[in-house]
Amino acid sequence: MPIYNKLVRDRIPEIIAQSGKSSSLRTLEQDEYVLELQRKLGEETTEYLAAANDQAALEELADILEVLHSLTESHGFTVEELERVRAAKAEQRGRFNDRMYLVEVHDA
Repeated sequence: MPIYNKLVRDRIPEIIAQSGKSSSLRTLEQDEYVLELQRKLGEETTEYLAAANDQAALEELADILEVLHSLTESHGFTVEELERVRAAKAEQRGRFNDRMYLVEVHDA
């Protein structure tokens, strides 16, 4: 029997049960939860970087976004607040759409 020891989406136990299997679970304390979300972000980012095509990349980006939403809420904010901060930073500092790559800065 495989041992996973990792944070999973809320419906995974139900999906496991529907397949005729059983699982062992525990509810994480808040500090453990944040740590496991951080690990999950790393895991999903690694999977995104290894994506073989655009569709696989999109799936992994959706997973990353889900983790970011959970992390936002675990820090006591809403997804709407996160979006407001993102939009404000985009307005103040721009986005990444122009594909600019800073090589160096020279003294005047």
